[in-house]
Amino acid sequence: MNGSYNSLHSKTIEPDFLLAAYAAGYFPMAESRDGPLRWFSPDPRAVIPLDAFTVSRSMRQTLKKNVFHERIDTVFDEVIRACGEREKTWISEEIIGSYLELHRRGYAHSIEAWHEGKLAGGLYGVALGGAFFGESMFSRVRDASKVALVWLVERLRGGGFELLDTQFMTPHLARFGAVEISRKAYLRQLRHAVGKSTRF
Repeated sequence: MNGSYNSLHSKTIEPDFLLAAYAAGYFPMAESRDGPLRWFSPDPRAVIPLDAFTVSRSMRQTLKKNVFHERIDTVFDEVIRACGEREKTWISEEIIGSYLELHRRGYAHSIEAWHEGKLAGGLYGVALGGAFFGESMFSRVRDASKVALVWLVERLRGGGFELLDTQFMTPHLARFGAVEISRKAYLRQLRHAVGKSTRF
């Protein structure tokens, strides 16, 4: 990404700069837990069309059992840190601090799956207009992150969103209906989505 950003405080991306980057099709990732940031705008870009989201039969059965309880934005800090608890991670302290600030400003959200009173899994991302940028997910209990993704899509559909960006394709996301589109097509969808008025 061309240009630079100013720190709100030590090791934090200035929130307005970060939101402007999303609106322009870019997102940051750290090279390692303690490494510098890099900016990405993949071509192709992975998205999940909200009208083509696929839920497997086994996942529908899991949902019917009501094993997990949904909460929104109650422990955002714990969710983003849990997403970074892996041997190789792009979620540095700079990333964490930056998204905590977006959360405080009402742009970053966590979808949380709770099981027996404990956080079992979830995901977090950024909502801007009618676009939601999914950042990362984690599970401590089997299927917890998958259930959180189903809840996210339900919430986005109900709130009038039209774009769910997953950045890169993975076999896991492909099973839910994720597809790859060109950067040009993505930016066209993005421009339309961010101008929408929605409710998360």
